[in-house]
Amino acid sequence: MKTHVKSLVVGGGAVGASIAYHLAKAGWETMLLERDELTSGSTWHAAGLLPLFNMGYATSHIHDYSVKFYKTLEAETGLNAGFYVVGNLRMAQTSERMDEYMLYASTAESVGIPYEWMTPAQIKDRWPLVRTEDLKGAIYHPTDGYINPADVTQAMAKGARQLGAEIVRRVQVDGYRWTGSEWIVSCTKMVEKGGNLVPSEETFEITAEHVVTATGNHAQRTARLLGIKIPAIPVEHQYIVTEPDPMLVEYRKNNPEHPVLRDADAKWYVREERGGWILGPYERNAPACFEYDVPQAFRADLFPLDLDRIEEEYMSMIHRIPSSETVGLKDDYNGPICYTPDGNPLVGPAPGLRNMWLAEGFSFGITAAGGTGYYLAQMMVQGEAEIDMAALDPKRYGSWMTTEYAARKNEECYEHVYILHHPDEEREACRPLRTAPCYDRVKAQGAQFGCVNGWERPNYYAPQGFDDHAARSFRRGGWWQYAVEEAKAIREGVGMIDATAFTKHLVRGPGATAFLDWFTCNKLPKVGRINLTYALTETGTTRTEYTIVRLAENEYYLISAGAWTAYDGDYLRKAAEDKMAEFGWIDIHDVTTQWGVFAVAGPKSRDLLGKLVKDANPATVLSNKRFPWLSMRNIELGMCPVRAVRVAYTGELGWELHHPIEMQNYLFDQIMAAGEDVGLKLVGARAQNWLRQEKSYRAFGNELGRDATPLEADLPRFIDMSKDFHGKAAMEQTGIRAKCCTLLIDGPEDADPWGREALYEGDTKVGRLTSGGYSVAFGKSIGMGYVRPDLAVEGTKLKVKMLDQLWDATVTCDSPYDPANATIRKDV
Repeated sequence: MKTHVKSLVVGGGAVGASIAYHLAKAGWETMLLERDELTSGSTWHAAGLLPLFNMGYATSHIHDYSVKFYKTLEAETGLNAGFYVVGNLRMAQTSERMDEYMLYASTAESVGIPYEWMTPAQIKDRWPLVRTEDLKGAIYHPTDGYINPADVTQAMAKGARQLGAEIVRRVQVDGYRWTGSEWIVSCTKMVEKGGNLVPSEETFEITAEHVVTATGNHAQRTARLLGIKIPAIPVEHQYIVTEPDPMLVEYRKNNPEHPVLRDADAKWYVREERGGWILGPYERNAPACFEYDVPQAFRADLFPLDLDRIEEEYMSMIHRIPSSETVGLKDDYNGPICYTPDGNPLVGPAPGLRNMWLAEGFSFGITAAGGTGYYLAQMMVQGEAEIDMAALDPKRYGSWMTTEYAARKNEECYEHVYILHHPDEEREACRPLRTAPCYDRVKAQGAQFGCVNGWERPNYYAPQGFDDHAARSFRRGGWWQYAVEEAKAIREGVGMIDATAFTKHLVRGPGATAFLDWFTCNKLPKVGRINLTYALTETGTTRTEYTIVRLAENEYYLISAGAWTAYDGDYLRKAAEDKMAEFGWIDIHDVTTQWGVFAVAGPKSRDLLGKLVKDANPATVLSNKRFPWLSMRNIELGMCPVRAVRVAYTGELGWELHHPIEMQNYLFDQIMAAGEDVGLKLVGARAQNWLRQEKSYRAFGNELGRDATPLEADLPRFIDMSKDFHGKAAMEQTGIRAKCCTLLIDGPEDADPWGREALYEGDTKVGRLTSGGYSVAFGKSIGMGYVRPDLAVEGTKLKVKMLDQLWDATVTCDSPYDPANATIRKDV
């Protein structure tokens, strides 16, 4: 057995085997350790489904790769992976469910996943055992189906061995130690005694440059060994296998196998199994398990079945497939399946650690295994994947996350597998948790909250008694009218947005200026000024967007997106540590929770703030001469000291008011009182999102990400090509593969795009939207996205796919609302 390798994979399920295969294929000397036998975790009892349906762009790519990759394994390894390409039929009982499928289909088209629409009559004609009179239709994927989890894992493991990887079973990892250049991994040989697997007295160490953990149900133990938090905790998932169904057996004499059937409104999947059926429900009240550790004695074991918990789903299967009513139960399975609070796995660099990679929290591990190995290997070997993997990054959860939070949110996520996935949905478990001081005040004003990185953030404001849940829709929900009023208030009067969730870092010290000049692509601002800039990846794509406020010669206040606090901070700190020897000492502090933020914007914003500002000459303190656009001033609003930044994400005259968070309620009350006679309106995030699109302001996680460079985002004005900065050469070498643009859309009267839609020129797909919404300035839908560079020209006529129809879209100029920025620069 080797004692030194380039990459060490810990965990021998489907995910670990895929990672070992792809790292070995990339040429890295790789070893995989498994504490028991390959597939002995959740892999062995997985149903092996391969659903392509997913609303996420990155996850859809991962699933699509897996389905294609698994079909190649037999030719490469000689092992049949047990892939049954029977298709996947996802049925809908309601029109709203069909709306969900049409929105999903937009993502599928962007990725290139084939699908077909089917009517109830077509379903009945093709699969007569399925009851269809109460269905609205279905979406059908002809290229997927199900696979044998053990067979595909063994095939990937054999492929990894053929490529030079070493796979060692019965080895438990007991510790990790970073030397500054590599990992020393402490291991114990496991032995079987009395049917249990126990540690032996044989211990040893393995040295690895890179380590990947794919430990599945053991993620909490892994987290303790690494000294980090991993919100991957299993939830009990049960499924049952019936005896043979005589009518199914008769049907199969002259017909091919049924596709995997999914009745999303009934919360189950069903597939054939040896003449009978497998029913897999996603019921309410499935409990989390192994919240702190997996018992040593738990191996390829199961929990007792709780039939009462799945009675509703079982009866609905009988309704949908009447022939199953008289069929007895043959087998039952109730085993742990790992989840995360949002259902996406945790794939990428571990927080705070070097060369430590996580691949944890896979609720659909068989579907995701192949693609995870492929894209994670790209990240490790090449520096980045070809798709933006930020949505799966482990650092999307910060240090505020606890075991209790993860367990309860994971239970909720399990229950929501088949709940309607509204783009505007907000799940309720564990809320409110992180609240700004003004939470109760804005709630009293009708705030309907969303959750961003645990923070409660107003999405919009509605009359008391308004039901946010009932207002959700795949079209213009009940909230839409209120967001329109809020957007108009900022365009025509004055509005205030609670932006406390913004991420804020203080960077200072003798090396701060040289570091930030290298770390970001734009010129650094002068003292008292601000700029917008980007930190790039090694491959030249956009890693983070920052607004930099220069407080002093070597002191900077960095503002970035509220959803990405740990993600941004980890990258910033690691980059600074790497450059201190070159640039000098750099001190970095996350000050997010020390500063509240109110964004006040609109033509009357100067009138509003002028009533509160305390100054020897209050009439001029907010003027262009004393307080120009893109500058920062320390001002006083009543008794509250404020770090005011003259910038507005909405594209209007406005200020961000960064204030000591302990004074937030005082400041809120002062602003609300002063705003009574100027028509101040509280505004939420949805209206803000529309307004920033009218200004073509790119958003990180939408237009900005690790799959596009700032040049492809069409942001040359924020790039100083006269200096050297991290990622510059790679950015230049990449060129312009696609280009970001803004489009005005003549869409349906009752719907706007969500930013997941495919773009067409004639019958040819030429790009996709990354943002969408409604423009109050133009009275129509608006969107931003990426198209072929030759099409990103004002006046280009395209089509956008919405609700399974093509709608006219026209590429407009950058910043179609006020392209000269006259309103932003407006003086007294």
